[in-house]
Amino acid sequence: MRRDDKVGRRIDAVWRIEAGKIIGALARVVHDVGLAEDLAQEALVAALEHWPRDGVPDNPGAWLMTAAKHKALDHLRQRALHARKQEELGADADARGDHVVPDFVDALDAARADEIGDDLLRLIFTACHPVLGHDAQIALTLKLLGGLTTEEIARAMLVPEPTIAQRIVRAKKTLAAARVPFEVPRGEALHARLGAVLEVVYLIFNEGYTATRGEDWMRASLCEEALRLARMLARLAPHEAEAHGLQALLEIQASRLRARVDAQGRPILLLDQDRSRWDRLLIGRGLAALDAARAAGSDTGPYQLQAAIAACHARAATAEATDWPRIVALYDALAERQPTPVVALNRAVAVGMAHGPAAALPLVDALRDEGALQRYHLLNAVRGDLLMKLGRPSEARAEFERAAELTGNVRERALLQERARLALS
Repeated sequence: MRRDDKVGRRIDAVWRIEAGKIIGALARVVHDVGLAEDLAQEALVAALEHWPRDGVPDNPGAWLMTAAKHKALDHLRQRALHARKQEELGADADARGDHVVPDFVDALDAARADEIGDDLLRLIFTACHPVLGHDAQIALTLKLLGGLTTEEIARAMLVPEPTIAQRIVRAKKTLAAARVPFEVPRGEALHARLGAVLEVVYLIFNEGYTATRGEDWMRASLCEEALRLARMLARLAPHEAEAHGLQALLEIQASRLRARVDAQGRPILLLDQDRSRWDRLLIGRGLAALDAARAAGSDTGPYQLQAAIAACHARAATAEATDWPRIVALYDALAERQPTPVVALNRAVAVGMAHGPAAALPLVDALRDEGALQRYHLLNAVRGDLLMKLGRPSEARAEFERAAELTGNVRERALLQERARLALS
């Protein structure tokens, strides 16, 4: 591999980790989410110009943050200079542009601050403002915080890529036109946005748990950031049961991170994991958060139900000891609250474990025939697994090969290709 290729891949990896923090810090300075993203992208371009020639710095995240803040200060100086010239010419102050020009000294102080603080949380709440539709909120936040491409977001939301691109562009324009403040709301305003915020934190964690593309199966830093945000949300909204439910779910899921890959970074599926490597402290925190969710409200929401499913796995000392009938019952309840094709697929997996592959295959075939998951690789992977158990290896191999074609993750593709090879062995 050429040096430039290695540097380019390193830049891509750093950007995915640092993008949300950089955009959040810049949005606090310039008070415009779209502009903050543009300035962060300029810093990324600078890295692409300098790092192949000068080498990757020891702290690449700090380099990008500094470069981005310099871009922001240059922009603010230009705006301030333009504003003074307009005043000197006697121009009406209201005609100076679409955006409020922040006080330059205050902005300079903000830009020089090393502490990011809760900028990521502010960024999420800003992107989830009610002036945006629900789907636009989700797409924009995934773009800003996760450093995801429009293709990756489209895959996550099961929507065509051009649709996602349009949503993101319109969302940034809408936020700018509405001059949405960069802040964490309180009271009823917080409650009104909380559902969307919880969803994007959940999706960010999922992207970290199983990366849509790239050479690593997981992006642990993204999981850690989502978990940190979930804990903050539970503290911000202590009476919101689903805030505790999300924290419970992410704590328990995060407890498995060390066991999900081997020493070479290859995926280890849930039933094959060494459960002694699961983090018991995180499991304990997750179970406590689940208790807090139950205490906060009588209505059991989707995150609490998913957390309860995760708790079934966490409480089982071995894979064989898993209470699959209980998990099926929880998926039944989840399907009533959240009747999505992905939930139905996960329920089918549980049915297969509880009642056998012959009971699950018709459920998966029905989902295949509906077509909503036709490009969702896990549908083919699940079907392949069921066919293997039913003694139909040729069909199973075709399903694993199709799943491998559909996934953008290098590690997951290799796993599925290996399963395809083993199907006929």
